Amino acid sequence: MIRLMTAMRTAGGGPLVAITECDHDSFDIERDVVTSAGGQLLVTQSRDADTMVVNCAGADAIVVQYAAITEQVMDRLPRLKVIGRYGVGVDSVDVEAATRRGILVCNVPDYGTEAVSDHAIGLALSVARGIPRLDRGVRAGSFDLPAVRPLYQVGQRVFGVVGMGLIGAATARKAAGLGYDVIAYDSAADPDAQTFRGFRSVGLHELLERAQVVSVHTPLTEQTRGLLGADAFARMRPDAIVVNTSRGGVIDTGALVDALKRGAVAGAGIDVHEIEPLPRDHPLTSFDNVVLTPHLAWYSEESYAELKRRTVENVVDACAGRTPRNVVNPEALPAAAQRSEGRR
Repeated sequence: MIRLMTAMRTAGGGPLVAITECDHDSFDIERDVVTSAGGQLLVTQSRDADTMVVNCAGADAIVVQYAAITEQVMDRLPRLKVIGRYGVGVDSVDVEAATRRGILVCNVPDYGTEAVSDHAIGLALSVARGIPRLDRGVRAGSFDLPAVRPLYQVGQRVFGVVGMGLIGAATARKAAGLGYDVIAYDSAADPDAQTFRGFRSVGLHELLERAQVVSVHTPLTEQTRGLLGADAFARMRPDAIVVNTSRGGVIDTGALVDALKRGAVAGAGIDVHEIEPLPRDHPLTSFDNVVLTPHLAWYSEESYAELKRRTVENVVDACAGRTPRNVVNPEALPAAAQRSEGRR
């Protein structure tokens, strides 16, 4: 693999971009972007750090889906200028270590706004109307209304959005359009403000105590890890539905399972999980009032193409000495520019 990459570099003077691992079914969009910039794209499936370092040796840029990019990996890829991530979150990348080394970290924070907010609404309605239970009943020849009672119409139910970034705000807009009474919490909101991004702004405790749908849209940080834990579930209404399309670690899964067992919440719609893929025997799979999807809220044909294109455009721009559209660590830009100048 190292000899191959050396040969590729000799064949052209553009950047060498390596995809560390990815489960996409095609890389035509990425290849078009890279080759249009005079570079070469290498697609690898590196499932551990040692294999990644070998496969990506000599790369100016790496694009990562799930793999952990540690400072040790960075040190073993001395030409590395930029790390691009397919998606919004960069919790799998040691951003501080990258910044110290003058390596840019890029993401695509707004590519899936419509798809993820659509999915959040779909999960909320599926659980609220008992649709999966009813579907399974029909397939089994059962017409069991008591199994899904009580069901409520949307009007006058309270929909709480935790995190009012682009996706959270889009979810709030769509929930309001359905007739929900929307309230929102965001850590960036002024505590004295009555509204935030067009919706009624409340504290987190008030939201948990009032909302009949609690839809989570926060990034995973040290501050948000386990944000919804035992204390949060204890505050919720017994008819509340929990929806998570953000990051699995924002919810303490053990606490959620306990709340479901006790009937402390009415159900959940979960797309992201602390362990992925979710084991087949995970406790969450045992509840009829839980709808589970495999971290695919981001997907639509439109968002899929946009994600691929913009992820690679970011790293190509960085390799060319241009400021990428989305940089997680802008404080690394001066050092990155110096490194680029030194290699010209």
